[in-house]
Amino acid sequence: MEETKEQILVKRLLAKEEAAWKELFAAYSGNLSYVCSRYIIEKDDVHDVLQNSFIKMFRSIDSFQYRGNGSLRAWITRIVINESLRHLKQNLSLKTDTDLDTIPDFSNDDEPDLESVSKESLMEMIRTLPNGYRTVFNLYVFEEKSHKEIASILGIAENSSASQFHRAKAMLMQKVNEHKMIKKGAL
Repeated sequence: MEETKEQILVKRLLAKEEAAWKELFAAYSGNLSYVCSRYIIEKDDVHDVLQNSFIKMFRSIDSFQYRGNGSLRAWITRIVINESLRHLKQNLSLKTDTDLDTIPDFSNDDEPDLESVSKESLMEMIRTLPNGYRTVFNLYVFEEKSHKEIASILGIAENSSASQFHRAKAMLMQKVNEHKMIKKGAL
């Protein structure tokens, strides 16, 4: 059975081959930067977290277990997410001081129509959420973590995770509706 490109790259990384690390960085840094920027807003902080993530990858590559195609990508993405969360815990409060009266109530039936919103616009809206809301939202939606898992990861109560997700979703719906109104007015 022939080795995949990923298996060959893993072997080169395990051998601490400098060119392999440059190849890994070139192939994945854009995607990893995008993942990191879902959690962290400041570009300098994103850069620092990515740098720390690559250092952690280098130091812990010996513990990596190849489990099939895509396992390297999953492993490095997990490191970036964990480093992003570590950065948030050290530098920012995951609590929010958003005035709860400004967040409209909604039912789960009120799912917004996202057809008219570009992926870039939606991601920018997510990035404008308060730290705690954004972090819980990202973990729940993108990382598919349960509120119990999120509570454990962030050191918050499970009902706080659910509440922050609910509020994040409400704020996003409000932003999507405002975006659509602006877009409609521009037509």
